[in-house]
Amino acid sequence: MLIKCCIPSVEMSRPKGVSLFRLVTAFPQLSPCITNLDHDDVFASANHDSLPIAITMLSRRIAAARPLTRAIVPATAALRPHFTQLRQRSTPSEVQELDDPGMNGGYINPPPEKRSNRDPYGDYWDKQERRNYGEPVHEDNDILGALSLHDYNHFSPGWAGVLLGTFVVTVLGLCVAVKQIYPDRVSVPKTYEGGLEAELGGPRAVRARAHGEEFDGKS
Repeated sequence: MLIKCCIPSVEMSRPKGVSLFRLVTAFPQLSPCITNLDHDDVFASANHDSLPIAITMLSRRIAAARPLTRAIVPATAALRPHFTQLRQRSTPSEVQELDDPGMNGGYINPPPEKRSNRDPYGDYWDKQERRNYGEPVHEDNDILGALSLHDYNHFSPGWAGVLLGTFVVTVLGLCVAVKQIYPDRVSVPKTYEGGLEAELGGPRAVRARAHGEEFDGKS
């Protein structure tokens, strides 16, 4: 049986024993082109093998029709990966952080200097704070002002380590010297006859030191 498709210059023969429904299912692009079919022409015969079927082409489907060869491409064909490069726009907070790394509103801080380290006899406009008139104030003025905590710089870290090491060596040396010259005991430990075994409760009792026992220095 010959079927005329809506695609120009394309004809296909429907094999014997294959119904129109199975043919359209196998080639889905034929279904939108099938229009104005006569019911008697399609179902006049019981086996549907010798029925002439005319497929009418609509003018608005000519441009949208694809070649039949594309319809028989296997569905398992590998799809090419599609990559999309995205560039996100910076938020206003990020732009502000880039423009103002210090996060202080663009305020230019003077060099950090503790006022207590300045010359106390200098000719300052503010004698107590040791600050001149119109001098910019650091944003950390609460820890750099003259009334803040004292900046301890009497000893450098290296010299402090030397002093600490000297103390440790002196104490250890004194301990060794005392051990070497420590005198013997001036007294002799007292001993008892039989260690007072019976008096202290019998053989299992803790005995006193008996005559002839060596003195270990622990008791």
